[in-house]
Amino acid sequence: MSSDVESLVRVETGQGVATLTLDSPHNRNALSTPLMTQLLAALEAAEGDESVRVVVISHTGPVFSSGADLKETAEAVASGQIPAAMLGDVLAAIWECPKPVVARVGGPARAGGIGLVAAADLAICTEEATFAFTEVRLGVVPAVISATVIPRLTPRAAAELFLTGDTFDGRRAERIGLVTQATTAETLDATVAAYCRALVLGGPQALAAAKDILHRRATATVREELAELSALSVGYFQSEEGRAGVRAFREKTYPSWVPEGSAGS
Repeated sequence: MSSDVESLVRVETGQGVATLTLDSPHNRNALSTPLMTQLLAALEAAEGDESVRVVVISHTGPVFSSGADLKETAEAVASGQIPAAMLGDVLAAIWECPKPVVARVGGPARAGGIGLVAAADLAICTEEATFAFTEVRLGVVPAVISATVIPRLTPRAAAELFLTGDTFDGRRAERIGLVTQATTAETLDATVAAYCRALVLGGPQALAAAKDILHRRATATVREELAELSALSVGYFQSEEGRAGVRAFREKTYPSWVPEGSAGS
């Protein structure tokens, strides 16, 4: 990145984890074109880095993300270049990333910011964090983020929250499936770290395949689905990674993909 371009996404790596930190607290980490461009680049780099096993999306400041940059949007409406259009690319990159993605949510998320949370495989928030689908109150709709949000939420909760725009907290976000776990602010980082330690113990190819299974669309019949999944299972047991994992289990050791320092944690 050129030195004259403001850094809006900070990247840190260590022990198999790449942490991508939204660093635009002056506008509550709004999803501006520059921030989303940098986030896409950081995701691509993490995906291509073999030393990275898990991606964490975090934030600076008290707000995870306020959603679309409405100031930028208002200025761009006349030209038809609405920044929110790029959000679909960001959500797809998170959803399709072959490596587990964890959202660390230490503060409020709104609209498109909730889309990021829902796109992640695991999401950990504080109990006090608040969420709201504010689109209808602006006369717009939560269309793009629905692709990642609706699969997470119970149908009744989705209807209520999309239509009312009401605010809800981290405890309810956990109950309705938006986040994996709501915890205290004091234990947020420890909880995220514990999930990361568990995730790096999985085989990289196996984790990618498990994500594919979680995101797969239903086939015509159960028998067809079972046939496809049986073939997939056999293929992984016969793969180099699968053989190494089974061998390590039998020998009571750790397979080669476990990062140094993570074994036994």
